[in-house]
Amino acid sequence: MTPPPDLPQVDWHKRVWLLAAPIILSNITVPLVGAVDTAIVGHLDEVELVGAVALGASIFSLVFWTFGFLRMGTSGIVAQALGARDSTSIGTTLLRSLLLAFALGALVIALQQPLLSISLRMFDGTARLDELTTQYYAIRIWSAPATLGNYVVLGVLIGLQRTSAVFVFQLFLNLLNIVLDLLFVPVLQWGISGVAAASVISEYAAFGFSLYLIRDTLRKAIQHVQLDKLLQRTELRRLLDLNTNIFVRTLLLVLSFFYFNAASTRLGATTLAANAILMQMLHICAYALDGFAHAAETLVGHAWGSKRKTDFNQAVIVSSVQSCVVATVLSLVIFAFGDHLILAFTNQQDIIEIARQSLPWLIALPLLSVWCYQLDGIFIGTTHTSEMRNAMIISAILFVVLTEWLLPHHNNHALWLAFSIFMVLRAATLLLFLPRIYRSINAHAA
Repeated sequence: MTPPPDLPQVDWHKRVWLLAAPIILSNITVPLVGAVDTAIVGHLDEVELVGAVALGASIFSLVFWTFGFLRMGTSGIVAQALGARDSTSIGTTLLRSLLLAFALGALVIALQQPLLSISLRMFDGTARLDELTTQYYAIRIWSAPATLGNYVVLGVLIGLQRTSAVFVFQLFLNLLNIVLDLLFVPVLQWGISGVAAASVISEYAAFGFSLYLIRDTLRKAIQHVQLDKLLQRTELRRLLDLNTNIFVRTLLLVLSFFYFNAASTRLGATTLAANAILMQMLHICAYALDGFAHAAETLVGHAWGSKRKTDFNQAVIVSSVQSCVVATVLSLVIFAFGDHLILAFTNQQDIIEIARQSLPWLIALPLLSVWCYQLDGIFIGTTHTSEMRNAMIISAILFVVLTEWLLPHHNNHALWLAFSIFMVLRAATLLLFLPRIYRSINAHAA
């Protein structure tokens, strides 16, 4: 239920924290899987294994998170429907999005060979690196339908403000993945194939579990489904427009991270491995801060659907304050324990040395990037997705231009400088469009 308009500020802090805390805990488990993958292969004999896992994971970040609109678009629509008390819209959105997820998952599998060929061409890797990456890819690709289906269920849970269920789901998925990693690689000696197999099995098991978590919503949706409403042209067009904008935005974002890894390969296999370790640490920070972005997303969407401007303002302000506090804490933790974290990933001295040299960038990045995460949540909750698309187009282009200008004349610090500026640009460009949100909420709540 929506709190009364005169709810004290302290209660809003509690409300945001109760929504954000389970997502923070669940989100942290996501990059921990990548961290375990990297740590396991980082202690094997071959340096290229770390790079292959990093490149393979980058490919699937590109392939899968290109369809991240299945999570983001679903959560925005569901949050607004919850605020408007429209249970029918929640059910049809769930079914419509699941059908789309399965269709896209089948398409990804059908196009697996051209996707791999294009991806490998974007890297300047060795023949051995390509061989290991292909080995990982050939197995991991089969998780596509389950992975995209899980995006939809997560979107529904976040939109319904069931963040405790999000935590349970992510804990199940990622702990199972870690357990299977430890079984398949060190015990059964399956190597990089074991890392990929662990991901595939975990995604399908988690999808079955996710359907159980939303069983009541799913059952009601199936019982009351009407084919004409499910395929209603206006709703399909709205979903298509919304998802197309998020698709473009997410594709450019993932391509930017993909490009970062590709640029790292130009600096050598050792630098690629060091940057992969630092990026895993950054992902842990990002997923933690995303908890507040998700809280803003569902609270802003709920306020939008219920037409309550006061709740909208409180959701924006309180979630932003709390996320900044946590970003500061994360930077302090990296400052104090960064060396120890690097050593947890690898015992290879060349990689450790390069990672240590670039560690100051990682200390600064939580404070530099928190703003773009928060603004993403606000724009998703209000389904102002065209602005997100335009902001990302500007930021991604400038990131590539800056990297190509700096990298040939400098070392790894140039790459991290360009990446840091990219994160700031993401926030700055969204801020340019933020007044539109406030004009819309003023008109919407009138």
